[in-house]
Amino acid sequence: MAVDPNIKIVVADDSGTMRIMFKQILNKAGFGNLVMAVNGSDGLEKVKAEKPDLVVSDWNMPKMDGLEFLKALREIDEFKDLPFIMATAQSDKGQQITIMEAGASGHVPKPFDEKQIGRAIEKAFGESDDESPKQKQRNVMGGKVEINVAHLSITDHLALGALKHRIEQGDVEPEYFDLSTSLKAGWNPIQEGLENGELDCAFVLAPIAMDLFAYDSPIKLVLFAHKNGSTFIRSRHYDPRFNSLQSFYKYKVVDIPHKMSVHHMLAHQFLKELGLKPGVPGKKAINVRFEVVPPIKMPGIMKENEDVAGFMVAEPVATKAIATEIGNLEFYSATRWENHPCCIVAMQEDFIQQYPEAAQEFVSLLVDTGEYIENDKVRAAQIAVNFLDPEKKMGLNPDVIQNVFSQPLAIRWDGLYPAAEDLDKIQKYMHDVMEIGKIIDLDKFIENSFADKAYR
Repeated sequence: MAVDPNIKIVVADDSGTMRIMFKQILNKAGFGNLVMAVNGSDGLEKVKAEKPDLVVSDWNMPKMDGLEFLKALREIDEFKDLPFIMATAQSDKGQQITIMEAGASGHVPKPFDEKQIGRAIEKAFGESDDESPKQKQRNVMGGKVEINVAHLSITDHLALGALKHRIEQGDVEPEYFDLSTSLKAGWNPIQEGLENGELDCAFVLAPIAMDLFAYDSPIKLVLFAHKNGSTFIRSRHYDPRFNSLQSFYKYKVVDIPHKMSVHHMLAHQFLKELGLKPGVPGKKAINVRFEVVPPIKMPGIMKENEDVAGFMVAEPVATKAIATEIGNLEFYSATRWENHPCCIVAMQEDFIQQYPEAAQEFVSLLVDTGEYIENDKVRAAQIAVNFLDPEKKMGLNPDVIQNVFSQPLAIRWDGLYPAAEDLDKIQKYMHDVMEIGKIIDLDKFIENSFADKAYR
């Protein structure tokens, strides 16, 4: 039995932009009876007055945050069992555990879509058919195992698309595996797929994979997916005649694709160097607010909302935003950290153990395909259009991709050997400065043997 679409939902978020997005997404999921609150304190009063069937709340809010809101409700007999979903940028595993231990009915990391919030609502009301993850049965035919690899519509993941193209064209014929690719709508389905074993492998943000590993997900990093490739876009409302960068970004919003991302780290560094205090609303004083939104929505949000001063995102979103005069270049990520990693190739440990020949062949072909891309960018641009925008919804064309390739210190697919010191730089800054995540043993996380052989 499905959840009644007429249930009353109190939604609490201090960001006007996010309240609009909550309305849009919940409406798409079929829920229109919404009562909006601007923080946890307001949410608590709205719950007492409206007697809703469900609460959906952000975590990081002033006055009373989402966790305090949840705990306050659980102390009131009337609301101790009221379904409560935390929909928040607090996407790392430690924060998810804290939320559930406090009595939440569910957790949806930002950015999310209508399907993800819909599933969370069904689970909160006990209407979900989801079962505990079962041991995955992999398809093996003719001595070749199917490897299911997830990705997003970003140029960071082009090595996978180019490998798929080469296989379909008969340029290469894997001996040990059949490749199956899965285009996901966002990072959360990839994170969930790696965690529950649904995916054999994924191109994923390095800090997401590191955080999963910190909480015992049996995955290994087998290769960097690319180097460089992200861009910080500044709003077109900046006027250098009247603004300094510090004054322009102060008390504004900067959008990022995920809390656990190099984009977050590099944007934080940049704003901190301007003498600002970037972060998410909460107990600590901040004067630049990070919001997590889907990459494809970033240009439109900034165009409509003057409070959004900039965003940091993977390509080709940034290049399109510049071409359509929505924003201007602030910096390319590689100008702050040349040849930095961003996404990595994460593989299930049991796949590695059961099918080492397939794992080796897959890594070796990715390395070879990286060189294939570098040697013919015109061909690679056409492959990218077909792979990243198969349904022609993004309006990509080879010229846009060529602009991405021609940037100073542009994205690279050569030299993908996984260097522990690069990952250590990321985890130490995020943990020590940003107070995000846990420090992991990188020697246990990185499986270098396949890259060692591939590069020999």
